[in-house]
Amino acid sequence: MSKRPHKLSGAQGRTRPSQRICLTGVTVLLFALAVDGRVGESTSDSFCSETKECLLYDLVCTGADYEVRHYDAAKWVTAEAESPLMDIAIIQAFRKLFKYITGENVAGAKIDMTAPVIIKVSENASMWQSPALSFLLPSSYQDNPPKPTDSSIYFTETPDMNVYVRSYGGWMMSFVSRSQAGSLKTSLNKVQAKYEDKYFYNVGYDSPMKIRNRRNEAWYIATGEPVCPKSQ
Repeated sequence: MSKRPHKLSGAQGRTRPSQRICLTGVTVLLFALAVDGRVGESTSDSFCSETKECLLYDLVCTGADYEVRHYDAAKWVTAEAESPLMDIAIIQAFRKLFKYITGENVAGAKIDMTAPVIIKVSENASMWQSPALSFLLPSSYQDNPPKPTDSSIYFTETPDMNVYVRSYGGWMMSFVSRSQAGSLKTSLNKVQAKYEDKYFYNVGYDSPMKIRNRRNEAWYIATGEPVCPKSQ
């Protein structure tokens, strides 16, 4: 039978006010470090060449067909729009979020653009189904972002997760991105990887003004232990 820990009494069992303040300070500091660890400064070797901050990750493994990354939890601001053409809906949602970060929020705050931009797409999306487009909130707003003035804009959070990633260049048109997601799915099925199959993410790192060396990705979230690809 296991023994219960002995409960201290008297002066031994009390925590002094100065000790409580110290412990609280350590807790707050650790929490702040955890928040800053999800979103960090863009570096010369990152994909985020046009923004100050980028979504950070750890590379688990890489191969010929895809790579596996680990991301910590992160908070995003999200918008949707409806159109018979998904690419038009994405542009409309982008405009909503751009207004939010340029001051259309209750604080009137100007919020720096970050990368990447992600688009959550249902596997069985119809032409009229609106995709959810999200901007990553900067590290300074991860904990307490200003409320949008547009009621159709809301906050979402991606969890601590492993992600299967396929990278490609060019422009992230809906038919191209769906084809790339399909290729990633085929590769994952070949190795019997388990993943969230009800939706995928289209991921873009570049502004519309960038012409060359554009970077896009298709993501599927791994479920269970991720399966590494075959070596190149």
